[in-house]
Amino acid sequence: MAKTSMTRRNLVKGATVAGVGAAAAMLAGCANDAAQTAAQAAVKPVILVTSFGTSYASSRHSTIGAIESAIRERFQPTYDVRRAFTSDTIIDILKERDGISIDNVDEAISRCIDDGVRTLVVQPTHLMEGYEYTDLADALEKVRDSFDDVVLGRPLLDTQEDLDAVADALTEELADYDDGSCALVLMGHGTESDANGVYAALQKTFDARGQHQFFVGTVEAEPTCDDVIRAVTEAGYTRAALSPLMVVAGDHATNDMADRNDPESWVSRFEAAGIETTCILAGLGQYAGIDSIYVDHVSAAIDSLKG
Repeated sequence: MAKTSMTRRNLVKGATVAGVGAAAAMLAGCANDAAQTAAQAAVKPVILVTSFGTSYASSRHSTIGAIESAIRERFQPTYDVRRAFTSDTIIDILKERDGISIDNVDEAISRCIDDGVRTLVVQPTHLMEGYEYTDLADALEKVRDSFDDVVLGRPLLDTQEDLDAVADALTEELADYDDGSCALVLMGHGTESDANGVYAALQKTFDARGQHQFFVGTVEAEPTCDDVIRAVTEAGYTRAALSPLMVVAGDHATNDMADRNDPESWVSRFEAAGIETTCILAGLGQYAGIDSIYVDHVSAAIDSLKG
């Protein structure tokens, strides 16, 4: 009997120890889960500002950098503001030439996932809902399940309200050239997608406001440079100021628009048509009125989040 009692006591003791161990493990597991939840909660939501990019350092800081700074000023410290470029060519140039590493979109999204980010707001600096914008939307759709909330902000020229705001900003910024005898020519990039219609929409916006001194054209679509020269000439202007309708004043602005040594550049073609021409090498991102539109689009995107 004594042995039986001793054995029984040992079994009970063993069971008690095992129970304590299991309980301790459970508590440890709960503590780990709580710590993980707290760690995830501590990770800030991210605003990822995506741009095509530019290899022109000064323009990069004064345009893309200015847009990012305006967004950062409005939404930090609640949000972490990050950068991604969509052009792998630009990314490679910056890395090889300047030793600057910038994420492409996939890398930036993967970094957010690895960091435990649960809310992602992506704000492109694209002007319109063209091919690059739809590619970005597709990329986000593939990783939607990796986040609690994912939202894509709207491009610059999205609504009539945006068109009016852009017209206001450009009117203010180009006021020094608007002396009544100078045509104000805006050179956009252009696209084969249906989104190219925003250039005509912006032209109609200026015309509806009675600002017939503004002329909108594109490098790679319509209206063409020849179309704009014809319109400027028919309106009776013999002077023009050319300005890029692009976020950055990079390669297109420097070469396609302002290179006087290239007979095919816009400045050369305007002057060949007898129009005295001035070039303004400033991207849209340098204008505070434009930056504020992007900020408003981020705000609208945040307002649309499920939470």
